[in-house]
Amino acid sequence: MTSTDGTGRAVRVAAFDFELPRERIALRPVVPRDAARLLVVDPGREPQFSDRGFGGIGQLLRPGDVLVCNDTRVIHARLRGRRQRGESSAAIEIMLHQRLDGSRWRAFARPAKRLQEGDLIQFGHEGRVCLAGTLAAGVEEKGEAGEVTLAFQFHGPVLDEAIATLGEMPLPPYIASQRPADEADENDYQTVFASKEGAVAAPTAGLHFTPSLLARLREQGIAEEFLTLHVGAGTFLPVQGEDTGGHRMHAEWGEIGAETARRLNEARAAGGRIVAVGTTALRLLESAADEQGKILPFSGETDIFITPGYVFRATDLLITNFHLPRSTLFMLVSAFCGLETMQAAYAHAIAAGYRFYSYGDACLLFPAGSAAP
Repeated sequence: MTSTDGTGRAVRVAAFDFELPRERIALRPVVPRDAARLLVVDPGREPQFSDRGFGGIGQLLRPGDVLVCNDTRVIHARLRGRRQRGESSAAIEIMLHQRLDGSRWRAFARPAKRLQEGDLIQFGHEGRVCLAGTLAAGVEEKGEAGEVTLAFQFHGPVLDEAIATLGEMPLPPYIASQRPADEADENDYQTVFASKEGAVAAPTAGLHFTPSLLARLREQGIAEEFLTLHVGAGTFLPVQGEDTGGHRMHAEWGEIGAETARRLNEARAAGGRIVAVGTTALRLLESAADEQGKILPFSGETDIFITPGYVFRATDLLITNFHLPRSTLFMLVSAFCGLETMQAAYAHAIAAGYRFYSYGDACLLFPAGSAAP
């Protein structure tokens, strides 16, 4: 869908740019997870920013509030293989990003120029006997920006097993370019909520929660509800062009159950606030909400694109990490708090030494016109 500033005009991408020193990019998470820093951004207060610790987030919430968490689980979505075409072959790296059915995936290929429709890509190692030791996929369709549709030789759980065996944890490009994934990432890059396999990127705001922190929040009267949005690799793609008018979000599959929707609506009607744990949870909540802000059951794809001018219907507070310049996620948080507020908040975070991106620190965002307790 086309995103505008609320008046029908596309938003200039340059407005969402900022300079980030490379040393501010976190390559490992803090230990324990809830020892991360927390920047509170409240446009309705002076000062608008306060520096906290994530473990004390309960002081900023109140009984009756509901944390809405994404329970998706990251799969081994990065596959390395070789393209076979007659007598020639070439090394290919594949990043799965959207399951189409039991045997077909959309993926980003690198280098895509080495692929043509009808090519065969072989993954795995020659000489391995087990079923998941080798895996082949045909290039069914070639799209734009390196995207391909792959038809795998295996189907359903057998294919899932092969991907789990042969694939790698898909660390974000800004981490993967500086170090390879390793055994620590198998745990570090999954939230404590992760249960439903299908994501190729973690819902990183959830990485800051620990069982002990959740227990303290429950004692305080703060509930948890779960939805599923299988995050795609498109979350890392920059917005092309000078404005947002022509940008197309990659669709992601999500689900909110009927009972979950009912409990969320009841909590809000009773005065509780809906606290989205991450932009993925927020995007699905907003996709499922009607014009009056009632959250409806949802099952299907969403490609919602949120920029300044968007009117939020179902989300009262947002917990999120720090995002990339010119990214759709920085546009989303700018829509939530205001562009000038978020530009100032990120400048404050950079000066104060906050750690950015997936393994970095967190923000608690209040929308414009609200006041923190």
